[in-house]
Amino acid sequence: MATTSHYGPSSSSLERDARRIHDDKPVSPGSIAIGVVIGRMSEFFDFFVYGLASVLVFPQLVFPFAPDRLTGTLYSFAIFSLAFLARPVGSVVFMTIDRMYGRGTKLTIALFLLGGSTASIAFLPGYEVIGVWSIALLALFRLGQGFALGGAWDGLASLLALNAPANHRGWYAMIPQLGAPIGFALASTLFGYFVANLSSEDFLSWGWRYPFFVAFAINVVALFARLRLVMTKEFGTLLEQHELEAAPILDVLRVHGRDILIGAFVPLASFAMFHLVTIFPLGWMSLYGNQPIGTFMVVQVVGAMVGVVAIIASGLIADRIGRRAQLAICAVIIAVFSFIGPTLIASGNNGHDAFVIIGFGVLGLSFGQATGSISSRFGRGYRYTGAAFTSDLAWLVGAGFAPLVALSLSSRFGLTFVGYYLLSGAICTLAALAFSKALEQRE
Repeated sequence: MATTSHYGPSSSSLERDARRIHDDKPVSPGSIAIGVVIGRMSEFFDFFVYGLASVLVFPQLVFPFAPDRLTGTLYSFAIFSLAFLARPVGSVVFMTIDRMYGRGTKLTIALFLLGGSTASIAFLPGYEVIGVWSIALLALFRLGQGFALGGAWDGLASLLALNAPANHRGWYAMIPQLGAPIGFALASTLFGYFVANLSSEDFLSWGWRYPFFVAFAINVVALFARLRLVMTKEFGTLLEQHELEAAPILDVLRVHGRDILIGAFVPLASFAMFHLVTIFPLGWMSLYGNQPIGTFMVVQVVGAMVGVVAIIASGLIADRIGRRAQLAICAVIIAVFSFIGPTLIASGNNGHDAFVIIGFGVLGLSFGQATGSISSRFGRGYRYTGAAFTSDLAWLVGAGFAPLVALSLSSRFGLTFVGYYLLSGAICTLAALAFSKALEQRE
């Protein structure tokens, strides 16, 4: 039976029993890697299903009263940003649940809430049916996604990194990042199939809802994959050594507040680019392009596959030149791309496609090492919570408002301002890396 404390039932004893049962069956790094990729893929699938619907569905379904399609899309992107505001709050709440009731309980609640919030959107009535309540429900479900994602931080990426050989840390750091392009490719494939094979009326009536149903099933699979690893001897050992322990957020801020601030800006170039090669190009194409959306989504899937290859390459490069050098070089490349990218988008369908494919390649090289950089400065006992909260802030600052800001600026002032937005992220990354190095030399 689960432990019962003055807080209530806990899964901690079940986790300890499972570790004792499997004590003679050490888990391989390959098994950890598969579990981590499945977990990250499920999270990104949920978020990308929502992101794609923010362009293809919600402007017509939830904001039909908007004076034009652009305004409706901007309203939709504003709701999109809510999840990134809720994510740090979710981290704080679920870290408390982790300490009181165990990692298994935390993950079960978080992933069912994440899958449930996503699946609930499939039943969302439009504005013409229930009026303003359609907007309120969409905002509520989006907040639920972000809040739950804050609790989905499981420590498995750290488990993988702490079991990595010293000369292959870049390789192991990139493995969790593969979940992003895989989740995006799966979400784009599902949406693209329905867009290409249904009439606009059928797609907006019922076709768009199916990817949201799939999200719940994927989350259940991901939950079991994660719980299996949480209940391994290797995880338990690191938990007992306080490497994966959930610490109170105020304690982490007191000890590592400066590291959290620096860590939130180190991956900013990568995170700023993240939605500028995934959600923003689809929005721009739907508003101003003349390429069939189904065809363009195939291009995005190709781009995602390029991203997978680039992420793998980032691991090999980082092991040769070091993670800091890798991130600095990629920030410079992103800065160069910030001048080239707007020209590609403005040059027609071929240029737009090239923006996505090249952009995914550049993104993969940077994104592959972005998360690994976040936890490198945290000490034992603070790594788990510190990395989670730093990641939340980095996503909020770098990616949360990117589609809204990029579309607002580009539609009003021109595509050049998308490049300026991306350039600002690259500058922040280079400044944070330089400041971090200076602090290390001083220490």
